[in-house]
Amino acid sequence: MSFSILLATFANNILPILLIAGAGFVLGKVLHVEARSLGRVIFYVFSPLLVFDLLIQNHLEVGEALGVVSLALCVVVSMGLITFILGSLFKLERPVLTAILITTMFANTGNYGLPLVSFAFGEEALSYAGIYFVTIMFLFNTFGVLIASLGHMNFREALLGLFKVPTLYAVLLAILINLWHIQLPAPLSRAVQLGGSGTIPLMLILLGVELARVEFSGSLRAMQLSVVLRLIISPALALLFATLFGLSGPAWQAGVTESGMPTIVSSTVLATEYNLDSRLVTATIFISTLLSPFTLTPLLVFLGR
Repeated sequence: MSFSILLATFANNILPILLIAGAGFVLGKVLHVEARSLGRVIFYVFSPLLVFDLLIQNHLEVGEALGVVSLALCVVVSMGLITFILGSLFKLERPVLTAILITTMFANTGNYGLPLVSFAFGEEALSYAGIYFVTIMFLFNTFGVLIASLGHMNFREALLGLFKVPTLYAVLLAILINLWHIQLPAPLSRAVQLGGSGTIPLMLILLGVELARVEFSGSLRAMQLSVVLRLIISPALALLFATLFGLSGPAWQAGVTESGMPTIVSSTVLATEYNLDSRLVTATIFISTLLSPFTLTPLLVFLGR
C-alpha cells in the first residue's frame, strides 16, 4: 500500500467531501449560522424525504438488501454493547455514557458515507450504501432517540417519544407504497426527489457549521473511547460480520465503508433536544471527522483491491 496510492485515494474520494464541509465551517465562523435551526430542518424535513426517496427508488434483490440490513444491525448492536460495557467499567456518569452510546453506535453514513461510497466504488455500491444508510437512519431515529431520552426520562416517556420522529413515518409509508406498488403523482414524486437530492449537501454544510462551534468538554476519556471504537473497532467488526453474511463485491465494499464512518452529525440534534452533554458530542464529531481520513483512506484502498 504505497503512499502515492493512499494520496490519490484521499484526493479523489475524501477531499471533495471535506471541501463542502469546509464551506460550512467558514459559514459557521464568519456568518455565525445557527446550527440548531439547520439541524432541526434536516431532522424533521430533509432527512425523512431522503430516506423515503431511497426506499421507493431502490430496486435491489431482497436477499442482498437483507444482508446489508443485517450487517448494519449487528454492527450497531455490537458497538452499543461494547460501549456500554466499557463505559460502565470506566464508571462514566449516565448523561456521559448516554452521549457516547449515541456517538459510537451511529455513524455518518449519509452526508459523508453516501458520497464517499459513490466516489470510491460507483453506482452499484451506492445502492447498497443507500440500504445501509436507511437502516442506520431508522435505528437512529427510533432506538437512538430512545437511548437519548433515557438520559433524562423514564422508559415509557422515551418510548412514546419515538412516535414524534418523522423518519419513522417516512419508512412506514415507503414500505406500504412498495408493497402496494403505488405510483406517486409526478408533482409529488418530483418534490420528494428535489428535497431528497438536497439533503446530502445540506448535511455536509451542517457538518462544517457544527465543527465551527465545537467545544471540548472535560470528558476526554469518554471522547477518546468513542473515537477509537467508531473509527477502528466498528469497521473491524463489519469485516467479520460481512464474511459471516457472505457479502461480497459492491455490497461488501459499501457495508464495510459505511461502518467505518465517523460519528453521525445528527447526534448533535439529539444531544440538544434531550439535554445530553452536547460539548462531548460535538467534540467527538469533530475529532472523529478530523481523524477519519487516516482510517478511511487505507480502508478504501483495501476494499478496492
